[in-house]
Amino acid sequence: MVEKELFAIFMDGIFIKNFLLIQFLGLCSFVGVTKDVKSAAGMSGAVVFVMAMASTASYLIYTYVLVPADMQFLDLISFIVVIAALVQLVEFVVRKNIPSLYRSLGIYLPLITTNCAVLGAVLLNENAGYNFIQSVVFGVSAGLGYTVVMLMMAGIRERSTFVNVPSAIRGLPQAFFIALMLSMAFVNYFWVIPI
Repeated sequence: MVEKELFAIFMDGIFIKNFLLIQFLGLCSFVGVTKDVKSAAGMSGAVVFVMAMASTASYLIYTYVLVPADMQFLDLISFIVVIAALVQLVEFVVRKNIPSLYRSLGIYLPLITTNCAVLGAVLLNENAGYNFIQSVVFGVSAGLGYTVVMLMMAGIRERSTFVNVPSAIRGLPQAFFIALMLSMAFVNYFWVIPI
Protein backbone atom coordinates (compact mmCIF):
# COMPACT_ATOMS: atom_id res chain seq x y z
CA MET A 1 0.00 0.00 0.00
CA VAL A 2 2.84 2.42 0.83
CA GLU A 3 4.54 1.78 -2.51
CA LYS A 4 1.27 2.45 -4.31
CA GLU A 5 0.86 5.75 -2.47
CA LEU A 6 4.44 6.79 -3.23
CA PHE A 7 3.94 5.88 -6.89
CA ALA A 8 0.80 8.04 -6.99
CA ILE A 9 2.73 10.95 -5.48
CA PHE A 10 5.54 10.37 -7.99
CA MET A 11 3.14 10.43 -10.95
CA ASP A 12 1.41 13.44 -9.39
CA GLY A 13 4.65 15.43 -9.44
CA ILE A 14 5.58 14.52 -13.01
CA PHE A 15 2.24 14.67 -14.82
CA ILE A 16 -0.85 15.64 -12.85
CA LYS A 17 0.61 18.60 -10.94
CA ASN A 18 3.34 19.44 -13.45
CA PHE A 19 4.59 22.86 -12.45
CA LEU A 20 5.25 24.17 -15.95
CA LEU A 21 2.32 22.89 -17.98
CA ILE A 22 -0.48 22.39 -15.46
CA GLN A 23 0.19 24.92 -12.72
CA PHE A 24 2.14 27.40 -14.89
CA LEU A 25 4.85 28.03 -12.30
CA GLY A 26 8.44 28.76 -13.33
CA LEU A 27 7.65 30.05 -16.81
CA CYS A 28 10.54 32.55 -16.87
CA SER A 29 13.19 29.85 -17.12
CA PHE A 30 10.86 27.73 -19.24
CA VAL A 31 10.74 30.31 -22.01
CA GLY A 32 14.22 31.75 -21.53
CA VAL A 33 16.38 28.62 -21.33
CA THR A 34 14.66 26.27 -23.77
CA LYS A 35 16.28 27.66 -26.90
CA ASP A 36 18.77 24.76 -26.89
CA VAL A 37 18.78 21.34 -25.25
CA LYS A 38 22.14 21.75 -23.49
CA SER A 39 21.03 24.82 -21.52
CA ALA A 40 17.66 23.25 -20.75
CA ALA A 41 19.34 20.09 -19.45
CA GLY A 42 21.72 22.09 -17.25
CA MET A 43 18.92 24.21 -15.80
CA SER A 44 16.78 21.13 -15.26
CA GLY A 45 19.55 19.35 -13.37
CA ALA A 46 19.96 22.37 -11.11
CA VAL A 47 16.21 22.60 -10.49
CA VAL A 48 15.90 18.87 -9.71
CA PHE A 49 18.72 19.17 -7.17
CA VAL A 50 17.30 22.32 -5.58
CA MET A 51 13.74 20.93 -5.44
CA ALA A 52 14.83 17.65 -3.87
CA MET A 53 17.10 19.30 -1.31
CA ALA A 54 14.62 22.10 -0.56
CA SER A 55 11.84 19.56 0.03
CA THR A 56 14.11 17.64 2.41
CA ALA A 57 15.47 20.62 4.32
CA SER A 58 12.14 22.44 4.49
CA TYR A 59 10.36 19.40 5.90
CA LEU A 60 13.00 19.04 8.60
CA ILE A 61 12.96 22.74 9.49
CA TYR A 62 9.17 22.92 9.54
CA THR A 63 8.65 19.72 11.52
CA TYR A 64 11.52 19.92 13.99
CA VAL A 65 12.05 23.68 14.41
CA LEU A 66 8.97 25.71 13.51
CA VAL A 67 6.20 23.43 14.81
CA PRO A 68 7.80 22.72 18.23
CA ALA A 69 8.52 26.45 18.66
CA ASP A 70 4.94 27.28 17.56
CA MET A 71 6.28 29.53 14.80
CA GLN A 72 4.59 28.05 11.73
CA PHE A 73 3.92 31.60 10.51
CA LEU A 74 7.62 31.80 9.57
CA ASP A 75 7.36 28.91 7.11
CA LEU A 76 7.47 31.02 3.95
CA ILE A 77 10.49 33.04 5.06
CA SER A 78 12.40 29.96 6.19
CA PHE A 79 11.63 28.13 2.94
CA ILE A 80 12.90 31.06 0.87
CA VAL A 81 16.12 31.19 2.90
CA VAL A 82 16.67 27.45 2.38
CA ILE A 83 16.06 27.74 -1.37
CA ALA A 84 18.37 30.75 -1.68
CA ALA A 85 21.16 28.93 0.15
CA LEU A 86 20.79 25.85 -2.07
CA VAL A 87 20.82 27.95 -5.24
CA GLN A 88 24.01 29.67 -4.10
CA LEU A 89 25.57 26.24 -3.61
CA VAL A 90 24.48 25.10 -7.09
CA GLU A 91 25.71 28.33 -8.67
CA PHE A 92 29.10 27.96 -7.00
CA VAL A 93 29.49 24.33 -8.12
CA VAL A 94 28.40 25.01 -11.71
CA ARG A 95 30.61 28.11 -12.02
CA LYS A 96 33.62 26.20 -10.68
CA ASN A 97 33.16 22.90 -12.55
CA ILE A 98 31.19 23.72 -15.74
CA PRO A 99 31.95 27.34 -16.72
CA SER A 100 30.48 26.96 -20.21
CA LEU A 101 27.12 25.90 -18.75
CA TYR A 102 27.33 28.72 -16.23
CA ARG A 103 27.79 31.24 -19.06
CA SER A 104 24.99 29.73 -21.18
CA LEU A 105 22.49 29.81 -18.29
CA GLY A 106 23.35 33.41 -17.53
CA ILE A 107 20.88 35.19 -15.28
CA TYR A 108 18.51 32.22 -15.19
CA LEU A 109 20.67 30.23 -12.76
CA PRO A 110 20.40 32.75 -9.89
CA LEU A 111 16.73 33.16 -10.76
CA ILE A 112 16.07 29.63 -9.46
CA THR A 113 15.98 31.37 -6.07
CA THR A 114 12.82 33.17 -7.09
CA ASN A 115 11.52 30.32 -9.25
CA CYS A 116 8.01 29.86 -7.98
CA ALA A 117 8.07 26.18 -9.03
CA VAL A 118 10.67 25.40 -6.36
CA LEU A 119 8.78 27.31 -3.68
CA GLY A 120 5.54 25.76 -4.93
CA ALA A 121 6.90 22.25 -4.43
CA VAL A 122 7.87 23.02 -0.84
CA LEU A 123 4.55 24.68 -0.05
CA LEU A 124 2.55 21.87 -1.67
CA ASN A 125 4.44 19.38 0.51
CA GLU A 126 3.44 21.31 3.60
CA ASN A 127 -0.18 21.85 2.54
CA ALA A 128 -0.64 18.19 1.60
CA GLY A 129 0.72 17.10 4.97
CA TYR A 130 3.29 14.79 3.42
CA ASN A 131 5.68 12.93 5.69
CA PHE A 132 9.44 13.00 5.09
CA ILE A 133 9.57 10.26 2.42
CA GLN A 134 6.51 11.62 0.62
CA SER A 135 8.03 15.13 0.62
CA VAL A 136 11.27 13.88 -0.89
CA VAL A 137 9.43 11.78 -3.51
CA PHE A 138 7.24 14.73 -4.49
CA GLY A 139 10.23 17.09 -4.64
CA VAL A 140 12.19 14.72 -6.88
CA SER A 141 9.22 13.92 -9.10
CA ALA A 142 8.30 17.60 -9.48
CA GLY A 143 11.87 18.25 -10.57
CA LEU A 144 11.74 15.35 -13.01
CA GLY A 145 8.44 16.67 -14.40
CA TYR A 146 10.13 20.03 -14.87
CA THR A 147 13.02 18.28 -16.63
CA VAL A 148 10.77 16.30 -18.98
CA VAL A 149 8.92 19.41 -20.07
CA MET A 150 12.08 21.53 -20.41
CA LEU A 151 13.76 18.92 -22.61
CA MET A 152 10.66 18.41 -24.73
CA MET A 153 10.27 22.14 -25.23
CA ALA A 154 13.96 22.64 -26.03
CA GLY A 155 13.91 19.79 -28.54
CA ILE A 156 10.85 21.17 -30.28
CA ARG A 157 12.24 24.71 -30.34
CA GLU A 158 15.57 23.51 -31.73
CA ARG A 159 13.83 21.52 -34.47
CA SER A 160 11.47 24.39 -35.30
CA THR A 161 14.41 26.43 -36.58
CA PHE A 162 14.28 24.20 -39.69
CA VAL A 163 10.60 24.98 -40.26
CA ASN A 164 9.32 28.01 -42.12
CA VAL A 165 7.46 29.84 -39.33
CA PRO A 166 5.61 33.06 -40.18
CA SER A 167 7.50 36.08 -38.84
CA ALA A 168 4.42 37.24 -36.88
CA ILE A 169 4.62 34.28 -34.49
CA ARG A 170 8.37 33.64 -34.50
CA GLY A 171 10.06 33.79 -31.07
CA LEU A 172 8.00 34.19 -27.92
CA PRO A 173 4.54 33.64 -29.46
CA GLN A 174 5.81 30.41 -31.02
CA ALA A 175 7.18 29.28 -27.64
CA PHE A 176 3.81 29.86 -25.99
CA PHE A 177 2.02 28.04 -28.81
CA ILE A 178 4.30 25.02 -28.30
CA ALA A 179 3.67 25.25 -24.53
CA LEU A 180 -0.08 25.26 -25.20
CA MET A 181 0.15 22.05 -27.24
CA LEU A 182 2.30 20.34 -24.60
CA SER A 183 -0.06 21.51 -21.88
CA MET A 184 -3.03 19.97 -23.69
CA ALA A 185 -1.19 16.65 -23.79
CA PHE A 186 -0.28 16.75 -20.08
CA VAL A 187 -3.72 17.80 -18.85
CA ASN A 188 -5.14 14.55 -20.24
CA TYR A 189 -3.22 12.63 -17.55
CA PHE A 190 -5.53 14.23 -15.02
CA TRP A 191 -8.44 12.30 -16.49
CA VAL A 192 -6.56 9.04 -17.05
CA ILE A 193 -4.84 8.61 -13.68
CA PRO A 194 -7.22 8.69 -10.70
CA ILE A 195 -6.13 10.96 -7.86
